[in-house]
Amino acid sequence: MNPKNSSRRQFVKSTLVATAPFILPSRIWSAPVAPSDRIGLGFIGIGKKNRAHLNAFLGRSEVVVRAVCEVDKTRREDALKRVNKAYGNKDCMAYNDFREMLARDDIDAVVIATPDHWHAPMSIAAAKAGKDIYCEKPLTHNVNEAVALVKAVRVNNRILQTGSQQRSSMEFRVAAELVRNKVIGKLERVDVSFGDPIKPGFMFPEEKMEPGLDWDLWCGPSVMVPYNSELSPRGIHNNFPDWRHVDKIGGGPVTDWGAHMIDIAHWGLNEDGRGPVEIKKPEPGINRGAKLVYQKGVEMTHVNGRGVSFFGEDGEVHVHRGRFEFILGGKTIHKFWDKEVDTGTSLEREVVLTEREFLKDTKVQLYKSTNHHEDWIKAIRSRKNPVADVAIGASSVIACHLMNMVYWYGEDLKWDPVKNKFLKGGKGSWLTREYRDNWKNSVKV
Repeated sequence: MNPKNSSRRQFVKSTLVATAPFILPSRIWSAPVAPSDRIGLGFIGIGKKNRAHLNAFLGRSEVVVRAVCEVDKTRREDALKRVNKAYGNKDCMAYNDFREMLARDDIDAVVIATPDHWHAPMSIAAAKAGKDIYCEKPLTHNVNEAVALVKAVRVNNRILQTGSQQRSSMEFRVAAELVRNKVIGKLERVDVSFGDPIKPGFMFPEEKMEPGLDWDLWCGPSVMVPYNSELSPRGIHNNFPDWRHVDKIGGGPVTDWGAHMIDIAHWGLNEDGRGPVEIKKPEPGINRGAKLVYQKGVEMTHVNGRGVSFFGEDGEVHVHRGRFEFILGGKTIHKFWDKEVDTGTSLEREVVLTEREFLKDTKVQLYKSTNHHEDWIKAIRSRKNPVADVAIGASSVIACHLMNMVYWYGEDLKWDPVKNKFLKGGKGSWLTREYRDNWKNSVKV
């Protein structure tokens, strides 16, 4: 037996125990809670993402799911059956209109996983109704909504967790701590990798719609877009619908995966709650190359790369979901990127070793969360901000919106991240959108 391989196997076993919260199901690590102390939850939008959230929360004793809301009848009824089956009763209620659910006193918090155009209006309404909020990323459809949502959460003393779950994964936290503690030296630049920007004005052709979908409420505050099954497939579906390619509804890959990767870049840059001061357009006709420039001169570039890559004077850190590489002095110190290549080790081993060897007793120790749902519940109990607080989600999505602008309009921009306004270039109309008559006040605080 190779002693090196033997010791490596022992380390993997020990780290699996040490990092158990990453892999254990919620029913094991959630402590029993008296029924009277459970947090009453409501779920809004029951597509692929919120079904996953629903299933996870149904396994937690600290909460009880009291209501589900969905404008598609089939999905609504399916979610209702899931909840009642899990609890062995018929206590859950189902709604077509989220406002009816928010009016209930026994709903303490809501989980929102709708298309982007609904995130801010629903979250603001929830905050005004005294509910705490878990809202999927990207947190808003536009810049003004991000500013309004932060205000609404703060004014109403609510807790909001953005669905930027990478902040609850060890590899991303350790990567950000390496940068913040200058282990790789002075930071020179950052690369973020995600898909191409969408083209404004795109619409899917109109299709005939079967009964059972409230299309008027699906469109809600947006202008009415023609129905197409790519936007809202009927019934239960196991894919993420393609509404992101319609700018009236979403912001494409830049606000989808960009919200994840730019969020982690901000963590490493110490730019949470702030943002870029300049946005540089790419070469004409190119779908990569837009740059966000920060106060200290560091540039973040949209590339076809490796998730998030930090480049310092002395080393590099590359991080993606389940992937990590730490380079110092031109030599790879710890790496788990390709399981077919990096055999005999694990992500946990490489990340834990990095933390032990380079981050022990360091000055900057970032918020440590090992489960995004659990962190939100703890924040609701303590009334302290969670790992992906509303201000963090807002600053990340604003950076995404600004990046989309230079792709869409081909204009360099100067930006004030404190007042959230253009200093050079840009138009005020880019910061908001057109709202339908009955929803014009939906984002007013």
